[in-house]
Amino acid sequence: MNTLFKALNDETRRQILELLKEKDMNAGEIAAKFTISKPSISHHLDILKRADLITSEKKGQFIAYTLNTTILEDVINWILTLKK
Repeated sequence: MNTLFKALNDETRRQILELLKEKDMNAGEIAAKFTISKPSISHHLDILKRADLITSEKKGQFIAYTLNTTILEDVINWILTLKK
């Protein structure tokens, strides 16, 4: 769970999650929304993947990134158990 919270601790990664909430995107599409370098975007995507917040699937020449809501549901459920 530490990897998850590390991933969520960065504004750029949270913005990427917001973008993927709307639709699946490839790295180029995601990078076009930011003023940082493509290698930096790749680094952020890697951290999000390691935290299981996103998944990737090769589609032709590109890799499509998708928001993984299952892990978010697990975190919400865990947080709610702390309230009890």
